[in-house]
Amino acid sequence: MVKIRLKRMGKRHRPTYRIVAIESSRSRDGKYLEALGHYDPVRKLLEMNLERVEHWLSKGAQPTDTARKLIRRYSKEQKPVPEVTEAVPESKITAEAPAGPADEAAAEAQPAEAGDAALTETSNEGGQNDGTEATG
Repeated sequence: MVKIRLKRMGKRHRPTYRIVAIESSRSRDGKYLEALGHYDPVRKLLEMNLERVEHWLSKGAQPTDTARKLIRRYSKEQKPVPEVTEAVPESKITAEAPAGPADEAAAEAQPAEAGDAALTETSNEGGQNDGTEATG
């Protein structure tokens, strides 16, 4: 039976692991069939060839608990997160789409009036009363 598991590499007190497909009867650091990736728990680095992992899983390879956890984590990181966009019903799109020339002129006049009001408010922000504001 083929297993996907970690093969310890690195040095003392500084482990790194190679993710490998290996016969289950072989020792932890024995000869493996294929290297599928590597994992450095100290620096939190994880690299994996997901295509080859899926290939071995389809052939019946059984991942160990740790290897399964790392495969899940890596596959979540690699999948692009779809952007959430709000779906607008088609009825709203067709109702708002046609705008005549009269509507455009009215729409342009409203922001201009709002801009004039904003200018008069900002000119009196200093707290000085120049007689144009009502005091109460």
